Formats: sequence, structure tokens, C-alpha cells
Amino acid sequence: MELPMEFLEQMKNMLGEAYPDYLESFSHPAHSALRVNTGKISVEEFRQKTGWNLRPVPWVSNGFYYEDAANPAKHPHYYAGLYYLQEPSAMTPASRLPVKKGDRILDLCAAPGGKATELAARLKGTGMLVANDISSSRARALLKNLEMQGVENMFVTTEEPGRLAQIYPEFFDGILLDAPCSGEGMFRKEKTMISYWKEHGPSWYAPVQKTLIRQAWQMLRPGGYLLYSTCTFSLTENEEVIDEFLEEFPDMELCPVAPCEGFAPGITVGKRDLSDCVHIFPHRMEGEGHFLALLRKSGDGKQREMLSGAGRNPEIKENRKKSGKQEKQNLQAAQQKRNRGRKESDAGKDPLESAREFLSHTRRDWNAGKFFCRQDQVYYLSSGMEPAEGIRYLRTGLWIGTVKKGRFEPSQALAMALTPETFDVVLDLPAEDERILRYLKGETIGIGEGELDGKNGWVLVCTDGFPLGFGKIAGAMIKNKYYAGWRMV
Repeated sequence: MELPMEFLEQMKNMLGEAYPDYLESFSHPAHSALRVNTGKISVEEFRQKTGWNLRPVPWVSNGFYYEDAANPAKHPHYYAGLYYLQEPSAMTPASRLPVKKGDRILDLCAAPGGKATELAARLKGTGMLVANDISSSRARALLKNLEMQGVENMFVTTEEPGRLAQIYPEFFDGILLDAPCSGEGMFRKEKTMISYWKEHGPSWYAPVQKTLIRQAWQMLRPGGYLLYSTCTFSLTENEEVIDEFLEEFPDMELCPVAPCEGFAPGITVGKRDLSDCVHIFPHRMEGEGHFLALLRKSGDGKQREMLSGAGRNPEIKENRKKSGKQEKQNLQAAQQKRNRGRKESDAGKDPLESAREFLSHTRRDWNAGKFFCRQDQVYYLSSGMEPAEGIRYLRTGLWIGTVKKGRFEPSQALAMALTPETFDVVLDLPAEDERILRYLKGETIGIGEGELDGKNGWVLVCTDGFPLGFGKIAGAMIKNKYYAGWRMV
């Protein structure tokens, strides 16, 4: 591996006597790790279910190193959303941002979703997670990971941060800004990052980072927390960004990050003490490298609502203050209005009505006023948030399903949000059952003797007590309804 001379000089000046140790770290392989999705399973239960040789990642409570022979990316539990494969040091930012139930949280540069999925797990299905990435293709990967892990209270946007700042002034309790960077902490794991660094080094990224952190400040409520992080070592992209930001915004203060042995303190680049910042270096810890700075906006002001008039979507019929009876009446009225002008034979094919019929097979309390349609797609706003007009987004809330030729097809996202206890017909098989791998590959699977006796229609296929997707019973077989884009290859 040939590292740029300019980069080596930078690291030598930064590390001093530790510089040879840093260079020596490149002779060791990168570390592989997974993070348990505590939104679905406890760490204790997960360790009981897996037979892998796991070692704890010391700076997070739900991270584990695994041996490559385990091949967790091909295990059914991965497809059940029980864990996320993530570089160990990248687990740190989402674990250090203060999050409590009911919070409004923004992950500003969220793709592919490693940090957003952990933030969602910490919200425990409450509050609201806005996960944004300006790239639509990257945001689709983000959406997949959130849906695979069963997240419902999400708003996945593909918007310019400046536009979000206009709509959400002082709106969020917590913001995670894992800023785009030169990626110096990924050189050992991703050799291609070295050539990218030569094209766009620290001086290219710093102006972008300074703009993003200012926009994040606009969206943070008084008393809220902002966690700035990068996967690079450069002072230009880290301490200098924070120092300039604190100079420009005196209402922000630098806070200590929950410690761990091996964390290196930030380096002072001006008059301000930045030792509360944190560096993770590969020669000090078993991770590739990261930088963190936790900041708090002074005051204890309440969150502001979205910019006046920005948050109303006429497709959504919701009134949180009305009783369940009134909500049903409103829903029926909306259905009647939508059916006007249709042929009589088509009037009963209303997407909301079709969805309600299917959901009668679930054991969950659905709020009738939180459903809405976009064409033939049915969604449920578990977060209680309406998409703002003019915002580019991929998903708000839980996608329930689609009406096709008058028939309702439940979504993959709905399957992942259910449990064996909340659906009428369930086939729960151990991960070792060969039918599980066949199901994940999109194949039709057989029904064994004594399984699903007398049952018909839709079935929730599970493994070891966790859903994988839907199927449809056809005699002694189950037609595969697993989402084609997620199939195991």
C-alpha cells in the first residue's frame, strides 16, 4: 500500500512519537463487526441464539467482533434484521448522541443507514427519525436497511440540507452529522479511498463540512445536542471545523463524550480547549478510525413546529385529538369521496378499505386517522408526521402495501414490523431448516405435516421467532412473496 506523502507528513505531525505505531497498524487486517438491533432483540437473547465466537466492541454495548468464517451476511438472522454489519469505530457516533424516548432526531447524511438504524433502535418506536441523504440511490439503500430492521417512525428524505433547514428551524432534539470527508480512516479497509483522497483531500471537504454544521445548527432546538463526526483524521476536517463553528456560534458548547479506554483527546488548534473531542486511531483501538465532537445549544426552549404551512399534505386525513369513532367516520367519508365517479363494481376496491380488511388479521391497535394513500399505495404514519410540501422523500411512516387489480398485497416493510404474536397465520421455522434459505432465495416452499392445518391465505414466514416476509398458502405449498430486491443471492 502506497500512502500519499502529504498524508504521511500530516499524520507524523499529528501523532509524534506514536507515528510508527500508526504505520505498523497497516500490517494488520481490518476488523469485522456487527451491531445488534436492540429494537428487535436484546443483546443477551442474541448471544444465546448465535453460536458464533463473538468478542465485545468495548466502546458500545451492542457491538461485537466476529470471525470471517461466521459469514453473518448470509445468515437468516441478518435477513430478519437482528443485526447490522458495521465497521467498529463507525458504531460510536450514534451511541454518543443523547437520545430519549419521544425525541425528534435527524440523521443529516444518513446513508447507508448504520447510524440511522441504531438511532431508531434507541428511540424504541417513539418520537420521530428523519433520515436524509441527498443521493437518491444511496437513500434507497438507507430505506432498505431501516425497513429490514423493522423501523416505522421514520421520514426518509433526499433533500438539500439547506432546504431542510428552512423547513425545520429549531425543530430537532438531537442531530447526528456524520459529514462527508476525505476518508483517511478507511485507507486500510478500502484501498480505493487513497486515490479519492488524492483527488479530493481535506481542503476540498472542509468548506462542505462547515456549511453542513451551520445548517444543522439552524435545525437544532435550544437545549438540543449535535454530534459531529467524520471517518478521517485531518485537523482541517475535524478540530478546525469545530473551532471555527464554536467561534461563530457562541450559543454552542463542546461537551464531554462518554469515555472508553483508548479514545484519544482532541487537539487544540487555536485558543479554545478541544480536548473533549475524540479521535479513534487504529493503533490504539480495534477500529479503522473516527472523530467525534458532541455539542449542545444553550437554553431549554421547546421545539418549534415546521415552518408555517410547510407540513400540511392534503392526502393525509389525520386529527390526533378526535376519538377513534370520529376517525372512522372521517375515513369512511374520505373513501366515499374517493369512490365518486367510479363504476359500482370498482367502488369496493378502495385501497384504504382493502388495507383495513388485511389488517384485521393483525393484532395491533391501528389508528384509523393515521392511514393515507398515494395512488394505490397505503401508508401508516406511526410517527405522526406529515411530509412537508416540496420536500423530496422516499418514505414517511410504515408502508402497509399496494392494491393490485383490486387485491391488496402487503408490503415487505409491514412484514418486518410485525411479530409472530401480531399476525393470525404464522410459519416459524428454525434458521437451520432448509426451507428458510429457499424462501430467502424466492422459491416456493412446502408445508410440513402438522403445520398450518386448516389455514389459508396469507402467512407470515418467520425464523426463530422473527419475521422474514409474507407467503400465500396454496394447498401444501407456500407461494413466495418475499420482496425480489432483497432475495439472497
